Amino acid sequence: MPRLKGGKGGPVVLLHALCHKEIHAALSEAELARNYATIEALRAHPRLLRFIAWVARRPPGFVSRVPGGRRARQR
Repeated sequence: MPRLKGGKGGPVVLLHALCHKEIHAALSEAELARNYATIEALRAHPRLLRFIAWVARRPPGFVSRVPGGRRARQR
C-alpha cells in the first residue's frame, strides 16, 4: 500500500529496486491502493506477470533500467 494512500505505518514488503521501479512504471499510486494492495494482486497484473517471468531468467546480480514511461505499455 503506497504511503501517500494510507499505507504509512502499515506492513512493509521488501522489494528489489528493479521490481519496485517496474511496479511504479506500470501502476499509479491510486491504482496500487485501490486494486493492487497485496503481493498476490501485483503478481496477477498482466505487465508485472510478464516482468516476473522475464526477470526470473536473469542472473542474481542483474540490474537494468525500466523501459518506457509510467503506465506506457499497459495491456
